[in-house]
Amino acid sequence: MDGGKVKTAIYYFSGTGNSLKVARDLAGELREAKVIPISEAIKYKEVKPEEQRVGIVYPVYMWGMPLIVANFINKLKLDKDQYVFAVATYGGMPGNALSQTAKQLEKQGMCLSAGFGVRMPGNYTPLYGAVPAEKQQEMFECEKEKVKEIAKFIQAADKTKIEKSSFLINLIFSGIIYKLGSGKMSQMDKSFWVNGKCTSCSICEQVCPVDNIKMVDGKPQWQNRCEQCMACLQWCPVEAIQYGKKTINRKRYRHPEARVEDFINAASK
Repeated sequence: MDGGKVKTAIYYFSGTGNSLKVARDLAGELREAKVIPISEAIKYKEVKPEEQRVGIVYPVYMWGMPLIVANFINKLKLDKDQYVFAVATYGGMPGNALSQTAKQLEKQGMCLSAGFGVRMPGNYTPLYGAVPAEKQQEMFECEKEKVKEIAKFIQAADKTKIEKSSFLINLIFSGIIYKLGSGKMSQMDKSFWVNGKCTSCSICEQVCPVDNIKMVDGKPQWQNRCEQCMACLQWCPVEAIQYGKKTINRKRYRHPEARVEDFINAASK
């Protein structure tokens, strides 16, 4: 920050650091910018940023937009002359997430001027383990360059084509699978469990962005309002938290520049 008036507000949702990293890097490129966790902003009845430019950064879930982001947009109140952009981080494909964001904004009388996708290492351990460090580093280098490109568009307040996957991919995955699965997401925490390694440290409870975990007799219990961000599983210091039967031996993932304090602070505000 250079001490000037803040011109850009970047709201982010992140479970293990990818979207947080992108939001911070964008703020660094734009300079006159501030970064705000959606988990904090959504606690208010309305969100009315005064900045000229407003960004939304989030990960792609089920080839679509996280439910918490949709709920956040419902609380967002902007003037027509404010420039709105979104960035979706994804491990496999961007799907139709950014188009969903555009439609959600349109319902609220707002317009998405630009939507960008940034590929990052995936964190969904129920399906796969963390990619090798060398591959992660390649993605991190690409992220830096992509963010610089995105910042140029934002600084110029350019309107661009919203990034998305092919029509067929979006029809099957972002359409059918997302519509069928997203409504059940809050209940999917039934598959979380904790093994004997648990030390009752309560980090899982502290990092949850939606206050979905309560410690009962020293063990976490999930409250059926899950966002599937995997923060609890990925930040457990002893890897005691599991999901289903296949995560026990799978390598965890957290962005190397993210710290658990980033998520504890964001969740507690």
